[in-house]
Amino acid sequence: MAILRTDINKNGVLTMMLESRHWLLRTAALSLGAICLSSLAHAAAVATVEVDARDAPRGIQRVHLTMPVESGNLTLLYPKWLPGEHAPNGPIGAVSDLRFSSGGKALSWRRDDVNMYAFHVTVPANAASLEASFEVLSEHDAKAPNALRLATHSVAIILWNELMLYPAGVQSDDMQVTARLRLPSGWEFGTALPRAGGAAAGGDDIQFARASLTTLIDSPVLAGRYFRTEALGGTPAVYLHLAADSAAALAMPSDILGQYRKLVQEAGALFGATHYNEYHFLWSLSEQIDFEGIEHHQSSDNRSTERTLIDGDMRRSSDAETLLPHEYTHSWNGKYRRPAGLATGNYDSPMRGELLWVYEGLTEYIGMVLSARSGLASAADARDAWADAAAWAETRKGREWRPLADTAISGPIIYDTAPEWQDRTRGSDFYVESALLWLEADTLIRSKSRGAKSLDDFCKLFHGAPSTAPKVVSYDFNDVVKALNTVLPYDWRGFWTERLNRLRAAAPLEGLKAGGWHLSFDSEPTPEQKGVEAIEKKTNLQYSLGFDLRDDGAVITNILPGSPADLAGIAPGSRLIAVDGRKYSKEILQDTLNAAGTGAGARSIKFLIEKDDMFNIAELRYAGKARYPRLERDASVPDVLSTILAAHSSL
Repeated sequence: MAILRTDINKNGVLTMMLESRHWLLRTAALSLGAICLSSLAHAAAVATVEVDARDAPRGIQRVHLTMPVESGNLTLLYPKWLPGEHAPNGPIGAVSDLRFSSGGKALSWRRDDVNMYAFHVTVPANAASLEASFEVLSEHDAKAPNALRLATHSVAIILWNELMLYPAGVQSDDMQVTARLRLPSGWEFGTALPRAGGAAAGGDDIQFARASLTTLIDSPVLAGRYFRTEALGGTPAVYLHLAADSAAALAMPSDILGQYRKLVQEAGALFGATHYNEYHFLWSLSEQIDFEGIEHHQSSDNRSTERTLIDGDMRRSSDAETLLPHEYTHSWNGKYRRPAGLATGNYDSPMRGELLWVYEGLTEYIGMVLSARSGLASAADARDAWADAAAWAETRKGREWRPLADTAISGPIIYDTAPEWQDRTRGSDFYVESALLWLEADTLIRSKSRGAKSLDDFCKLFHGAPSTAPKVVSYDFNDVVKALNTVLPYDWRGFWTERLNRLRAAAPLEGLKAGGWHLSFDSEPTPEQKGVEAIEKKTNLQYSLGFDLRDDGAVITNILPGSPADLAGIAPGSRLIAVDGRKYSKEILQDTLNAAGTGAGARSIKFLIEKDDMFNIAELRYAGKARYPRLERDASVPDVLSTILAAHSSL
């Protein structure tokens, strides 16, 4: 694949072959771009895209695209590299019934035989415009590999990147588009994309104002039969839009709404400036759409289970408490300030993720901090979330052979890898492990400055004033080091270089220790941990028997290296049938596990498991009860963590 780079491959010969192919592809794209620039009157042209989403609940969106052109050869591209997804996963396989025409006459087309996202068309003489029509189909099995389901009978997420073609060689900032959207009758919607003429939201047939292709693709639409919009305050204004599979799911308690208003205040206090004209949280609540969070400059596409806001346990999970704070933070860290390797200017140039430990890792850290400062997470829940992060990091045995830096570089191939063995291979560790490192950096700044400075000062310097409309200011590693040194002179280059490239078994828990806490375990889950299990529909036995157990079918996943399950030879994907001769249930497994901790030494727990239509007995040796992470206070060290998590603004 042309997307791979030499510095993330292990086989030198293969790398050279792929790089050669990639170079040829880029050379071809440049040549095609020269042709296309003469074919499209791009400087002043305005393309139009009409999307009929009335059949979205059935899994079909229909697109009609018109763009001014001149005669000659034209190559149109389907967006491939999507900002915020860090991977070449534009859903080209979902495109159906693609047709081109000009002046009412059908035109033949040919897909490029190297770049599957490119379509070649010859525009006839004297043609003034080119029309394209196609369908985008949605996967209805949310558990299928690479599922694309974005709509249910009552909710639809409209992603413009799935609904556009653009000329090769044209930068997304330079292409202007007007969009029209038709929704099912009676549905409401929310988006950061302004309506034409400033018209108010509402109506089934929506005409949007002209925008650049960049802004269009960066402005998804959330629509639904059951819909709720709340103003969260802020200057500029911030809005929360909810679409759910039932009216009952929208009944968010008033105190929770107040915490989201506090989130806006706390983010303002942290960064000291904004870089959006308005901000819109788009939050879908459905059992049929997988959990997700995708950042945009003036909005975020957040997806949770249907009862997230009305089920106390689910609402207290770290998944729910940090989702919106994380994605909101990206407006500053990731969209406004963006690593140079991710600021490509179009959707066909490969992205480089070597700074994802800043883009995602710092955002993960700030999201956890803001969830506590806003009250979305109580002080206890916030500490439990940090305990979960620390314990999770300790399971990543792949740290012994693969540095954190490599997980960031490998971002484009990590998101689509199977999760079953990621404790061995490492997955997207640049989220949680980097957050632990940013905690260490924050405690170091506070300690060496005797409390006069903190990472908050870095955020204000790097992401803050002056306030601006949406724009991208790119940076590299040197810029991060320079900003940190401005806050506190220190060997920040050495700090990050060593931590990003070291190989060691131990998780980076120095920040927690410096913050006055250390990791421990207890036999009972906290409310936050119960919430995580409820929202992820699993039982977490990682820290005892060494695996997760999915609620649907009692399927064993994520075998922890060196755990009792691993030593017993259990494979991911095995189904648990019986425990010590009794038919499996959550209660029987929990009782058996806790009984194992009442005697002296390890005892045997026998699992009857089914894998690949074969039944086997697996014997696990374990000498303890259930184990759930906790933070315990170290009274010999000041409680810096609580200071970091404390509210910084008054609402």
